[in-house]
This record gives sequence, C-alpha cells and structure tokens, in this order.
Amino acid sequence: MTTTPRTIDVVLGDRSYPVWIGPGLLNDHARWRAALRGRHALVISNTTVAPLYLERIAAGFEGLSWSSFLIDDGEAHKTFANVGLALDALARLGATRDACVIALGGGVVGDLAGFSAACWMRGIDFIQMPTTLLSMVDSSVGGKTGVNLPAGKNLVGAFHQPRAVIADTDALTTLPDREYRAGLAEVIKGAAIGDPAFFAWLEANAAALNARETGPLIEAIARKVQYKAGVVARDETEQGERALLNLGHTFGHALETAGKYKVLLHGEGVAVGMLLAAQLSERLGMSEVADTARLHRLLDAVGLPTAIPAGMDPAQLLALMRLDKKNLAGTLRLILWRGIGRAEIVGGVDEAQVMAVLEAAVR
Repeated sequence: MTTTPRTIDVVLGDRSYPVWIGPGLLNDHARWRAALRGRHALVISNTTVAPLYLERIAAGFEGLSWSSFLIDDGEAHKTFANVGLALDALARLGATRDACVIALGGGVVGDLAGFSAACWMRGIDFIQMPTTLLSMVDSSVGGKTGVNLPAGKNLVGAFHQPRAVIADTDALTTLPDREYRAGLAEVIKGAAIGDPAFFAWLEANAAALNARETGPLIEAIARKVQYKAGVVARDETEQGERALLNLGHTFGHALETAGKYKVLLHGEGVAVGMLLAAQLSERLGMSEVADTARLHRLLDAVGLPTAIPAGMDPAQLLALMRLDKKNLAGTLRLILWRGIGRAEIVGGVDEAQVMAVLEAAVR
C-alpha cells in the first residue's frame, strides 16, 4: 500500500481547499507556504505540541512577521478566555486582514485557532496543521470552530473554512496510544454512518491500524476525509445531511461534560456514544443486534471504551443531552442508524427509551 502523500479537495461551490495527507508534510514548506497570502502569521499551539513541531515549521516563515501563542493541553482550555488572549496576540503582531492563523495541534487547538481567526477583523485566513489522528480525520476538515462553556461543549462557534489542511502522518509517531485510539473512533464513525465497505475494510485492517502501519493509516485517513469532504460539500452549515456526522456525539458530549473533560477523551466519548446510539436504535426496532455486535467488536479490537464510566449519573447525562444543538422544539433529535452504513436523523426520541439505554450501560 502506497505511502505517497494524498491530496483530497474540499469543494464548496466556487471555493475549495486541499487536504494533504502523508509523511514529512510539516517540513514541506514550499507546499503550505503558498497558502499564506499576507505578511503576518500567528501560530496557535499548545505546550505539548509546540516543543515537538514548532521549530519544524518556523523555517517556512522566512520573510514574514510571525509569533506564537500557546495554551495548556486539554479540552478544558478551549475557552473564551484563551480566545481573548489569542486575539491580544494578533493585536500585538499588528495582524492585518490578510494575516493567517496557523493551528498546530489537535482538535482543541484547531477549534480555538479557527474561532479566533473567524473573530479577528470579522474573519481572516487560517491553516490547519493537525497533529492528532482525531483532528486529521475530523475536526480539521469542514470549518467548524468554537469554544466550550460550563453548560456544555461547543455551544459557541462559527463556520470558518481553512485555507489548507496539512496532515503530516509523521506527527502520529509521538502520539500516545490512548490519543491514537481516540482518533480511530472518528474513523470508525465515518464508516458506520455511510460506508459499509469501509467498515468491513476497518474490520480486516484493525491489527495494521493498531500497529500504526503507514500505508493502511494513510488509506484510512484519506477514506474518512474523502467521505467527510463530500458531506461538507453538500451541506456546509449543517442544515441536513451534515448532522449525520454527529453519530454518537450527543451521548459523547454529555459524557465528556459530565466528566469535566478529565474522564474521557473526545474520541472515547464518541466510541461509547456510537455504541449507545446503536443500542438505542436496536431498542427502537430500527436495527439488528448483529449490527450492534459488529460495532462493539470493532471498538474492542482497537482498544476503545464501550461502557459509561463508573459513577456517572444517567439522569445528569440525559439533562446534558437536552442541551445538544441538534434538538428541536424541546425534544431530543438524535443520529441513529438502521445498521452499519445507514445512519439517519431521528426527531422526537422518547426520553424514557434513552434513559433505559443509559442505565443499562453504566458500569
């Protein structure tokens, strides 16, 4: 299987941007420097990633006025306070409307950097340089940006598309096992939503992906990004089909929030959430037990959690789910499925059925 960098274009009407996937891309300054239009650049990263990769990209800023702004690592730091500090950094830089924000890190960094770019002078360029598997296959593509509130995750944000996405798979060599597995949850999610052939491929290649073999890894990332790019092209601002990409997220975000972002990583929450959505679908007569079992086995095969963490209260989780952005007219609106590759939006879901599934899944 090839390890040659892949290019996938996200096409949005008369706008488009490339997603480059492969090894050595952070050092390929000529490739990504062309996406910078002005003379100012602000790199937003965190205290874990910057020592590893900031120096690699610094040589690409020759002739520019640039600086960096670092946040601490973790979901708890995706806040308005840090957006304010990022905007202060842009002000100190003297950033003009043709400036560029560069997000060097995982999903938290990408969301915060993109939102900061959307706010500065009502919107400037930004480039995604994702360094986690989860951000390569999901959050860096599609233009969703935002921050968290104490009431819930991603309740404030903007759609703001990047100029380019540079997914350097070499960055995954330094990724801790738990973070890497969390990224595989988003890969599995894409297949579970709308690509049963890809789901079967993942079942067959789980061992290779666990071993981080470069060829299968590039293939998995490219297939997930290609699927998401198609959905985003058809529904950029999530008026319909794009909501399907949230399979497992209503459950998962509630789990993350209940644990104060310290118990489950985002991908782990999505993994548990997908299985809960499959169990609810089965309970509602929409899908078969065999589909739930296959999902459970694949999640197990890549080492992802499949149960609600001990000590979490199902009633609190349900209350948090009521805050989800997809809900309408005070009723739960969830992404469920009719089996592998056949997800759909379901409104007016009976809360008693949801509570039964939550109670059954608590350890």
